[in-house]
Amino acid sequence: MAAACVRALGQVGLRVLRSRGGTAGTARLLQPRVPWHGTGRAYGTGGGGVRSKLLSGSPFRGGGRVLGCAFLLGGGFGLYQTVRFSVQQHFAQQETTKAEGSGLQLTLYQYKTCPFCSKVRAFLDYHGLPYSIVEVNPVMRKEIKFSEYRKVPILLVDAGETLQLNDSSVIISALKTFLISKDKTMQQIVSYYPALRSKNEKGKEVVEYSNKYWVMLSEQEVEELYPVKDSRKEEMKWRSWADDWLVHLISPNVYRSPGEALASFDYIVREGKFGTVEGFFAKYVGAAAMFIIGKRLKSRHNLQDDVRQDLYRAVNDWVAAIGKERKFMGGGKPNLADLAVYGVLRVMEGLQAFDDMMDNTKVKAWYQRMETATQRHEGRK
Repeated sequence: MAAACVRALGQVGLRVLRSRGGTAGTARLLQPRVPWHGTGRAYGTGGGGVRSKLLSGSPFRGGGRVLGCAFLLGGGFGLYQTVRFSVQQHFAQQETTKAEGSGLQLTLYQYKTCPFCSKVRAFLDYHGLPYSIVEVNPVMRKEIKFSEYRKVPILLVDAGETLQLNDSSVIISALKTFLISKDKTMQQIVSYYPALRSKNEKGKEVVEYSNKYWVMLSEQEVEELYPVKDSRKEEMKWRSWADDWLVHLISPNVYRSPGEALASFDYIVREGKFGTVEGFFAKYVGAAAMFIIGKRLKSRHNLQDDVRQDLYRAVNDWVAAIGKERKFMGGGKPNLADLAVYGVLRVMEGLQAFDDMMDNTKVKAWYQRMETATQRHEGRK
């Protein structure tokens, strides 16, 4: 989500540079010099099935070469440096990537702060499935040049042959099917989620995936996984809600005001260990750009003037759906809807929007239970 905005910002910067006669030397200076890794916090748009086009018709058109440089540095380089460090640590900790008892070797291509990618990590962590991470550069995206699917997350699954799973919800449904099903291979399971290609109103090809919220099980397996009537339908409903509504509340809230946008990028600069000039552009220009983008998202999704109210209402709707008698939507343990909502919300951790959500909604107890269940890998067989 954040990375899609960063990619758009970076591309706008490059286009402005080129259109204004930017030199080759300038372009080389602005290109990232190290791979993308790490844990920074910044937010934008995009996700499992949508690529951001936020800057089409942007008010910054024709802003000149300096503005192009500013966007490229502030939007792209900030996140670039931030996410560098912790993924290196993750690789060191994940030398063995065989999923315990599953025979799968998993590699996740992601943007660290993308809510859709966070959903997949929540699922993998809860089920105790070891995996390697490849952090994708959201501007250049060289890491996923091997794939025709130019979005994240992408999960490569080595199950005798290498299979590519696209779309966060497909990844989760397919892996859940594999973990439960007694007679299906991963190759068979992937075939249950065909890609449906069509063209949107602008004539551009878009890809959606059929059955992406379905866990493909036998009748007996369905009864074992969903012993409560209508629990399967409920899980699918709220998984879809997380993708279609909840994710769109993140960026407008973390960039709600200039101060909050600046605080988000201040975190990026501190964690990224920038030099003076780099830090200035990343913090101030990047924050200003993302504040404006947040306003555009607010208008696009018809949010209230105070976007916090939409976030509070959505989160309280989720808690009300769980009810007072259940610890999780899945009852005594999280189901796929719990993991999806948790994965989306946790990308705000450390920011004012997250603290406000905890203070002004009833989500805290559930969230803390989810955090514990995920950290302890309580879904591991």
